[in-house]
Amino acid sequence: MTNPIISIETQLQILQTAAVTAIAEAINLEQIEQLRVNYLGKKGELSVILKGMGKLSAEERPRIGSIANEVKELLQGKLDEKRQDLQQAQIKAKLEAETLDVTMPGVSRPLGRIHPLNSTIDRVLDIFTGLGYTVAEGPQIETDYYNFEALNTPPDHPARDMQDTFYLPGGNLLRTHTSSVQIRYMENNEPPIRVVAPGRVYRRDTVDATHSAVFHQVELLAVDKGLTFTDLKGTIKEFIRQFFGDDLPTLFRASYFPFTEPSAEVDVQWKGKWLEVMGCGMVDPNVLKAVGYDPEIYTGFAAGFGVERFAMVLHQIDDIRRLYNSDLRFLKQF
Repeated sequence: MTNPIISIETQLQILQTAAVTAIAEAINLEQIEQLRVNYLGKKGELSVILKGMGKLSAEERPRIGSIANEVKELLQGKLDEKRQDLQQAQIKAKLEAETLDVTMPGVSRPLGRIHPLNSTIDRVLDIFTGLGYTVAEGPQIETDYYNFEALNTPPDHPARDMQDTFYLPGGNLLRTHTSSVQIRYMENNEPPIRVVAPGRVYRRDTVDATHSAVFHQVELLAVDKGLTFTDLKGTIKEFIRQFFGDDLPTLFRASYFPFTEPSAEVDVQWKGKWLEVMGCGMVDPNVLKAVGYDPEIYTGFAAGFGVERFAMVLHQIDDIRRLYNSDLRFLKQF
């Protein structure tokens, strides 16, 4: 019969040799943990071997127990040592990967630029806020009332043909101008008021070099006691002077808008030619009545213009579509 003492002792020696070799060959912390569980865990190989100690005599148990403890301590020490080595190697690899070589050339990251439309709007607002105007905004999806009726344009008014509108289900529409912002502002504020309303507007227009179905407008409105067309002309001429940085010749031509009376279009002399840049006029009394203002006490003036037109003139842009193509070769010029 096989001597149980020799059998257990031999098993411990075999276990120790195999475990030491496996620990030395481990390449990551996950393997070290798995080896600890396999050899020293509650259900590990060492525990399985020690279950056979019940067959030993009382005299031999202490000696085998001592050998088992030595094997356990040896393996635990090897596991801890290997774990520490792998952790240090892991930290070293991470540091090497994150090390910045200051002698290497830097990676160029291009700086962002303000889009010419945004910079034009900013320039316009800076001028008008400097003249005492308040910036006001409103919804892009509007009701027929705010976009037309409150601006003296009832359903059967022929002026509606001047603006080919995008109508939405339910009777709403995409605003055709930012004049609707003026109505909303007047409904909630008492005169005197001076507001400037920038925003995106929409019209059914054929896209070409000078037209777009989506574009931007800025409109201004002033309502107070005693305002006249002279005040309107002075404001517009001062704005044009500050915007273009020169005393450009300016021409006011009689025109028609349903929400102003009298109305005019503004031309500036640019490169030897007259260029229309803006519409304006005195606020029609019916518009003042629509918001609860007494036209016998208050008068007002309004003006509006397309941001794209001003940006094209300012930057010598030949095609409005360039402003929307997101071509970096174009945008890097600004």
